[in-house]
Amino acid sequence: MTSNTGGLRPLFLTLQQWFLRSSLQQTRMCCSKPVSLHSNKGSRVDTFKTQIATGPKFRDFVKESSNKKTRAITNDLICNDKHAYLPEDSEIGNSRTVCFETYGCQMNVNDTEIAWSILQKKGYQRTSDVAEADVVLLVTCSIREKAEQTIWNRLRQLTAIKKKRSKTRAPMKIGVLGCMAERLKTELLEREKLVDVLAGPDAYRDLPRLLSVAGGGQQASNVLLSLEETYADVMPVHRSLHRHGAFVSIMRGCDNMCSYCVVPFTRGRERSRPVASVLEEVRVLSEQGVKEVTLLGQNVNSYRDTSERLFCGPEPSQLSRGFRTVYRARPGGLRFADLLDRVSLVDPEMRIRFTSPHPKDFPDEVLQLIAERDNVCKQIHLPAQSGSSRVLGAMRRGYTREAYLELVENVKRLVPGVSLSSDFIAGFCGETEEDHLETLSLIREVRYNVGFLFAYSMRNKTHAFHRLQDDVPAELKQRRLEELIGVFREEAAKVNAALVGSTQLVLVEGESKRSDQDLYGRNDGNVKVIFPRREGSGHNTDMPTDADAAPINPGDYVLVKITSANSQSLRGHALCHTSLRDRAILLSDHCYDGRLASPSQCQA
Repeated sequence: MTSNTGGLRPLFLTLQQWFLRSSLQQTRMCCSKPVSLHSNKGSRVDTFKTQIATGPKFRDFVKESSNKKTRAITNDLICNDKHAYLPEDSEIGNSRTVCFETYGCQMNVNDTEIAWSILQKKGYQRTSDVAEADVVLLVTCSIREKAEQTIWNRLRQLTAIKKKRSKTRAPMKIGVLGCMAERLKTELLEREKLVDVLAGPDAYRDLPRLLSVAGGGQQASNVLLSLEETYADVMPVHRSLHRHGAFVSIMRGCDNMCSYCVVPFTRGRERSRPVASVLEEVRVLSEQGVKEVTLLGQNVNSYRDTSERLFCGPEPSQLSRGFRTVYRARPGGLRFADLLDRVSLVDPEMRIRFTSPHPKDFPDEVLQLIAERDNVCKQIHLPAQSGSSRVLGAMRRGYTREAYLELVENVKRLVPGVSLSSDFIAGFCGETEEDHLETLSLIREVRYNVGFLFAYSMRNKTHAFHRLQDDVPAELKQRRLEELIGVFREEAAKVNAALVGSTQLVLVEGESKRSDQDLYGRNDGNVKVIFPRREGSGHNTDMPTDADAAPINPGDYVLVKITSANSQSLRGHALCHTSLRDRAILLSDHCYDGRLASPSQCQA
């Protein structure tokens, strides 16, 4: 308390001096009555007391912290949702329209749903038409230079639209949200002057106030990172329900500090959302008919809920064998295996996926749970980034090529039939031709069926922090990237070809873009499966007669017999509707011999 008191004394004295000076003025708007210059001592004291009572309070100057007493003070302010320097109704949307444009990863999709939930409660209306929008908010990505350049180009287009808008209408306000707002705040606000509002990933609660300030003609910014913000009490407004799938954020930030990645600088330290909050959102989605949920986080499987003392034991985090971290492992908390277990029990007919994990956080209990639960997809993302141990060391990934391959072997042993996907970077700092060839050989050895491959993109903050030199020429990066893509497609085509003749469970998503006569969905391994909406007579001898009359709609589970494959998708024909429970019965050895047996026949 001694140190805090010393810090508060100058603030109190400053406020006291300000009020004393203001009491000598002839009039003050905040006083109940005008004050005369010749007022006596008693009236001046009364006036001073009035100003103290009606002026800003200490809590108006305090940012919420982890201290419980301070939080109690600031929570009162947050719950009342007022700011002493703004009119009470200034943050109300008054049916102003907002248009969101989302770029980048699934986390940005979820951030859009959170931001919209906050603005919707304030009376804003949503539109997809930029020309009709009063506010345009870009939810941005900073992971690569190309992603940022896309945003810069879009901001210039929006600025041109803004200038052409009729003067009879209120001026359009342009805002940048997310990682780019955090990384390039100075350039966006001061140098280019293309935006009215900036909000970092942890500042979406402040959007109503920021838009209110911008409505007054000033630029408004809040890019403060938080050690606590998870938006646990904000129920996102999911806009993708027509696809019968939704993203659920379970943690934010990242502690790994990989030397190529800007995420720790733009999204801050890891913090996990309480289990109860995650389960409640999944329950709500189940009630709304959502059939597939993807759990999201920058390092999703390092999830650690310490919100309850009961969870905070002394045990450190368990890592995959042969892996290490650049930070001290934290003890206690409910781990990812605990959360995945509970989420999978909410609705046995809802498929569960998760992304993006780190290979270090796959202890055996996580893999065993994936194998045991019918509704947890047998698909695991294992971002390798490189096949060279030397490059992996420079990337600060915490593992070698050998440790990664040992993990792959363990995954395939514990989760039979698992589908693997990965990320790779071509042309990282100091990468030699030998390093590149090792990456190609790793892709051939593991044989993934889905991949995300990119040429290395320099990020200023990471280079300054890790003292890296971007010494691989751009044309060489591009050539290596093309080789990675070529080898990846070859191996993915082999993996998918092995599925020809099999029967796959598919969650139908909608009509194929190429033909309205075809439907598409994704199998357990997250590979796209295309099949005709309805077979012509005589083409599908396996289809039961009662299935012909039942239309197949988005959100249905169907069994599809695979007839052909390429590196990116599978093709086949639908056999029948099913469920996750019936799928296990239909495909079990005792009732399924390659032909379709209806669920009723199997159960009989």
